[in-house]
Order: sequence, then structure tokens, then C-alpha cells
Amino acid sequence: MIPIAFPTGALLGATAVAVLAVSSVPAIAADTYAFDKSHTDVVFRIDHLGFSDTIGRFNDADGVIVLDEANPDNSRVEVTIQAASLDTNHEERDGHLRGADFFNVEAHPTITFVSTSVERTGDETAMVTGELTLLGVTQTVVLETTLNALKAHPIPSYDGVMTAGFSGTTTINRSDFGMNAFVPAVGDEVAIILEIEAFKQ
Repeated sequence: MIPIAFPTGALLGATAVAVLAVSSVPAIAADTYAFDKSHTDVVFRIDHLGFSDTIGRFNDADGVIVLDEANPDNSRVEVTIQAASLDTNHEERDGHLRGADFFNVEAHPTITFVSTSVERTGDETAMVTGELTLLGVTQTVVLETTLNALKAHPIPSYDGVMTAGFSGTTTINRSDFGMNAFVPAVGDEVAIILEIEAFKQ
């Protein structure tokens, strides 16, 4: 970790889907939102031998979003994924994917995304550019991001906490990060989907 319609500053939310570099944003100008891990999903899809797409997810993803409603372009997002939390619903395959051929989780336990810029493309959408680090290799990727909601949480037990919800998508080539095993039989192109809810701190 690591992908807006904003009501007057909601665009920050768009950034949120991908940014955690909060330190550079003055606290007075922006709000910080922490991921609700129980409602955050990082999903990937990859071609398997031309027969079907294998779909997997990471069960442990966390992050922070800094939303600057006055200046959405200053918003930031950071996502951190625990690589060992990979889950494709097949134990033997997951073991292989965690090994040296693929994610090599022993040597590279985390995957991170840190946004570097946000470009608003519509009332509820933005392109969030950032640095994705996988297997120790950092590449620039762009998340197409949508702000789904920015409002007080409607469930009483949440005490009306302001909650932001985002969706983000991107596509990478895994070989760009040195993950070359079985290319091209097993697809090089990987689609990534993020669904994030975050609480104002």
C-alpha cells in the first residue's frame, strides 16, 4: 500500500485513496482520516493461462488520508499493505505466491503507495499519482479515484464521526517490479482495485 466527487473540498478524498504523506500539510489546512481496516479492500486480478482471471486480495491494508478541502491538490494519501496477508482462496497457491518467485514476503514484507500529486478530473473524481514500492522497486502509478461519500457516519454507534469513502483503480505490469515468473503464460498485467473507508481523526 496503495487508487472523486467532493463537496467543496471533498476532492481531498480523491487523494485520500492513495496518500499518507501528511507531515508536509499544515494541520490547520487539512483533515486527517485513518483507514477503517474492516471496510478497506485491496483486490487484484491477473490472467491465468488465458483460461480465467485469478482474483486475490490482501487482508491487511492500512493507511492515512489527508484531505485539504480548500486546496484539494494538496491532499495526500499513503497505503501500507502487509504482503504476507495475500489471499487467493487457495492455500498451496498462496504459499507459492508468498515465496521468492512472486512476492518474496520474507525479504519484502510490505507494499506501499505514497501519493505525489492529485489532479481533479470532475466533481467526484481525480487522478492520484504516486510511488508504488513492490519487491523493493519503486515505480510511478496513477490511481483513477472516485469520492463516494464524505459525511457523518449514519450508524449511531459510530457517534457521527466524519467518514470518507473512496474507490480507486489502476493497472501495473508486474515485470516492471522484477516479478517475472511465468510471464507471459501467467499475465504480466495486473488490475488493482481499492475500496476504502476512513474516519476523521
